[in-house]
Amino acid sequence: MIALRAAVPEDAAAVAAIYAPHVLAGTVSFETEAPDARAMRSRMASSAGLYPWIVATNGEATGGVLGYAYATRFSEREAYRWVVETSIYVADVAQRQGVGRLLYRALVDTLRAQGFTQAIGRIALPNTTSIALHEAVGFRRAGVFREVGYKHGRWIDVGYWQCALAEPAAPPAEPRRFADVGVVRG
Repeated sequence: MIALRAAVPEDAAAVAAIYAPHVLAGTVSFETEAPDARAMRSRMASSAGLYPWIVATNGEATGGVLGYAYATRFSEREAYRWVVETSIYVADVAQRQGVGRLLYRALVDTLRAQGFTQAIGRIALPNTTSIALHEAVGFRRAGVFREVGYKHGRWIDVGYWQCALAEPAAPPAEPRRFADVGVVRG
């Protein structure tokens, strides 16, 4: 059984291990050096309780992490604070088991409960699997930047997918902290 929960610092090594192959051998991440557990722990901590980091586990109390999804600030400019950028990575052993969809739906539901208005996903193209996942949870294609990343000897296009989380109110309420909302499902 797959369980979802808020990530904790002790998950950092598993998160780094899931992410590393995407950095080292793939083109879905534009990082060129895989961050270690310490760097991942720092990234989690930098969310300051506002932005969600969610892990999927195999359901055991000390179960292994099968994947993770998180949100970060979309832009440093203050007027963007109701918009987040999302990411998701699933371990190779958990591919095609519904882990990604379960995680991403929970992330989107959590962001809605927090009061964010838009979620933005960046996808290195081509990537039909990631596009299908994003669209399955409500993201729609917003645009493409051509040849903006160079990795593994080739130029890569990046697509932006956008998910409306809530009707933007004027003035908008401040987003609630993930630490206060927790993981929301459904």
